[in-house]
Amino acid sequence: METTGSWSLLLFSLLSCMLHLNPLLAFSLKNCTIAYPENANNMLVTCNDHYLTAIPDDIPKNATSLNLASNQIAKITVTDLRGLSKVRVVEVQFNLISHIDEGAFTDLTELKVLIMDENKLRNLTDDVFQGLSKLVTLSLYGNHISYISPVAFQSLVNIETVILGANQLDKITDIAPLLKIPTLHNLMMGYNKFTSFQSEDLPFNVSNLRLLQLNLNPLRRFSITKDVFPYLQSLDLCKCSSDIEWDVSNKTFLRSLTSLSFSGNYISFESYEAILQTADSLQNLQLFFMKEWVDEGLIDIACQIPSLRTLRVTNSRIGTLDDNLLWSCSQLTELTLSSNELSKMSEHSLGSVTQLRVLELDRNQLSKPPLALQGLSKLETLNLESNFISELDCVNFKNLTRLTILNLNNNRISKLKGCVFQNLNDLKILNIGKNALFAFVNTFKVNLWKLESLNLRSNGHLKLMQGEFRNLSSLSFLDLESDVYYNVYDGAFEGLDDLQTLTLSLCRCEREFFRGLPRLENLTLHLTYNWNQRTSQENDEPPFSYLPKLKKLVLKVYDSNHPNISPDLFRGLKSLEYLMTDRFFMKAINPDTFKYTPQLRSLQIINCDLSHLDPKLFWSIPNLQALDLSNNKFRSLDFLTPANLQALSWLKITENELLIITDFVFQSLPALTYLDLTGNPLTCDCSNSGFNQWVLSNNWTQVVNGHQYTCAFPIREQGQKFLDFDVHACWVDANFLCFISSTFLVVLTLLVSFIYYFLRWHLTYAYYLFLAFLYDKRRRKEGTPPQYDAFVSYNVHDEAWVYRELLPVLEGQQGWRLCLHHRDFEPGKPIVDNITDAIYGSRKTICVISRHYLQSEWCSREIQMASFRLFDEQEDVLILLFLEDIPAQQLSPYLRMRSLVKRCTYLSWLKAGQHTGAFWMNIWRALETSEQTHLLTEQPSFI
Repeated sequence: METTGSWSLLLFSLLSCMLHLNPLLAFSLKNCTIAYPENANNMLVTCNDHYLTAIPDDIPKNATSLNLASNQIAKITVTDLRGLSKVRVVEVQFNLISHIDEGAFTDLTELKVLIMDENKLRNLTDDVFQGLSKLVTLSLYGNHISYISPVAFQSLVNIETVILGANQLDKITDIAPLLKIPTLHNLMMGYNKFTSFQSEDLPFNVSNLRLLQLNLNPLRRFSITKDVFPYLQSLDLCKCSSDIEWDVSNKTFLRSLTSLSFSGNYISFESYEAILQTADSLQNLQLFFMKEWVDEGLIDIACQIPSLRTLRVTNSRIGTLDDNLLWSCSQLTELTLSSNELSKMSEHSLGSVTQLRVLELDRNQLSKPPLALQGLSKLETLNLESNFISELDCVNFKNLTRLTILNLNNNRISKLKGCVFQNLNDLKILNIGKNALFAFVNTFKVNLWKLESLNLRSNGHLKLMQGEFRNLSSLSFLDLESDVYYNVYDGAFEGLDDLQTLTLSLCRCEREFFRGLPRLENLTLHLTYNWNQRTSQENDEPPFSYLPKLKKLVLKVYDSNHPNISPDLFRGLKSLEYLMTDRFFMKAINPDTFKYTPQLRSLQIINCDLSHLDPKLFWSIPNLQALDLSNNKFRSLDFLTPANLQALSWLKITENELLIITDFVFQSLPALTYLDLTGNPLTCDCSNSGFNQWVLSNNWTQVVNGHQYTCAFPIREQGQKFLDFDVHACWVDANFLCFISSTFLVVLTLLVSFIYYFLRWHLTYAYYLFLAFLYDKRRRKEGTPPQYDAFVSYNVHDEAWVYRELLPVLEGQQGWRLCLHHRDFEPGKPIVDNITDAIYGSRKTICVISRHYLQSEWCSREIQMASFRLFDEQEDVLILLFLEDIPAQQLSPYLRMRSLVKRCTYLSWLKAGQHTGAFWMNIWRALETSEQTHLLTEQPSFI
């Protein structure tokens, strides 16, 4: 792409060329920033304006360019630049460097450019430039150098340009060794203390020097008495503060001299004349601040040189250009008369310079194009910028048929007639910016077929009617930017089929404005004065639907109006790759806003006061590589996690309100190599400890100026460096936590297993004791009298004995009222409740114990509940009847039963044998007892 203002160039210059990923190059530096240009093999390290007192020790070894300008570095030691074998450019201007160790540059074997302007160097020692065998350009302007070692430049075998201006050098012999280097072509020594420049002082026969600057020196003598500068092409003697004795014994010694620069009146007219008389090959002459000698006829003398082609006379207060000043300059092809307060030019003032191809009359006081222009039929470039021209006539450029460049910028033109440019068929570049145009009168409907660039910026409330530019079929660049909006009518750009770049100021944005721009690639809109974007309901067709090839779009708003942005605004921009918005999205952005721009690679949303973005906003632009959200009000970056920005490599969110940043956010951005969070009020506490450690440890993403971030909170940490706050207090040993957790889990598992195996019955027993306790309390409150004399607890296997032996005697013969669960339990009532009611509704509980009884879960619960009543009420309420002889070891699982047997009297059916009468009598006696008796004693007995 060759169009002016190419989107790719703007993209890289704006976003520091971040589109080339290299995992070996991305990391954070303490005081520097890494930038990657389009060529991924280059690494630009910038450390300027950081108040550094020494060269940082963390400069990457594969850096190709190093900028340390505008710091406070006082010296360069032998270790400062060690290992930088790939660096090609080093800039350390505007520092305080007064000393350089010998051999400090030894490792810079690839260095080609070294700039050390404006420092405090006084001496250049023997080996100061050792190792710089590939150095091409060396600049030491603005130091205090007064001594140069004879061998200081010995290592510079490929040097081409040396700048030693503004130092304290006073002897030409100091730079003699430099002039001997065969590759040296350009030597700038202006503003020193040289009083003479003589070939006799130079101990060599020939130099390959092409350019020599001796301006601003108190030069008194310039003498060339031998053919020592056969290739010298340019000599600058501007503002030498004394008259010069010019001695060139043979004109052939300056046979290659083609360019001379003079300035000021310190040098006498005679000396200037002598200089010009020895410059027979002169082609380019520059005269600055030369009013007195111009009036004396210096131009006439210069124009006597047949080879002269370019004459520049500026700042010489030539108020009027008469017929005589240029009379002898017929051979000129380029003439510059800028900044001369020129207000009048006679009709024939340019009559002798008819061969002119370039004429510069800018920054003067001309009120109209001079008539003298009409004779310049070969003119190709005309510059009338910054004059007082208010009106253009049809004859002004009538004869300039070869004109290709016309600059009328910054004048007072209010109207352009249709005939003004009618003969400029070859015109390619036209600049009419910064005038007072309000309308065109068929201005561009003439034959400007070849016009490629048109600048109409800053022209008031300019009206652009339909078809205004229809005949400009070759136009590729159009600038209509203004501080006020332009009135654009539908179809104003019809016919601009080749237009690629358009800059425009509008108050409203409508689809028909952009009709007829099929190849437009770059569009910049300045939206002013309560601009309005109609909603999709009001405007069925989005404004950019005519621009299918648009790649770069810039939207800047200059008022406080906050319209609603339609989610269909960008419909049709299927080729858009770069979008920049400034104060445009002042309200929440619809998640569907970018669904029509799938190719978007770079997005800027700045100065919009946004505090949140819907992650869905980014789902439609998976190719996004650069994102700038500066100068908003974001307090969190969490929206980036679900945004699925897998290709994002460049992220800038400066000047927001980020307090806490979680490092997990950046795990969702696998391609991120550049991150700038400058200007956020970060909190220096444990909530930011993860981000703190991530900045220090990650070797993939460069956190720009991360070591310069400061704390805003808490108050006691304000002003401290963010990366300096102690995060050790925030650390919890993960291994220890895992150990504690696993230990607890193992112990808990063992404990639960132990309890289940050994104590499950105790727990069950305790549960029912608790239920019994609750029930007993309720019964006591109610004071209900017993319903039965005894509750008989037995197993179903012993039911036959109960009905055959027990029931006939106790109910039939003795008259007791018994409660039997198969007979007296209330149907539908929970078993536990029936058991509890039976035990507490009876004066006594008779437990018929057998092996089956001990194995029964419900029987166990009955005896457990009865035993609780026994001990809680301290009454003889439990009667134990053993139907079988059960060994003690079989009672062991039922400790409660065993303890009862050991402490209380019990009855045995087997022991009774044939004497059942005594057995039944003992039961009768137990049932009859209502107080504590001998049947319940601390000494166990057997009946």
